[in-house]
Amino acid sequence: MSKLDENYYRKLLELQQLDFALVELNLYLDTHPNDLGALQQYNQLAQQRQQCAHEFEMQYGPLMNFGHSFSRYPWQWVETPWPWQV
Repeated sequence: MSKLDENYYRKLLELQQLDFALVELNLYLDTHPNDLGALQQYNQLAQQRQQCAHEFEMQYGPLMNFGHSFSRYPWQWVETPWPWQV
């Protein structure tokens, strides 16, 4: 497995940070559904995460399988490392 460029790791870390914040906000909103500020922050981060994931996938390949991410030709799932391996 070859070492990936620094941007790969930076983008993957950004995705992990966004995912963490989204999970925390999701849990908070489960008990505080009328907190408009938290809901706005959740929606903003969800949009930011979607954009970040799209950029990552266009440059490095799919993040998720089973139809949640597209693959360029040839099929990219045979290429490693996968995001959870780094």
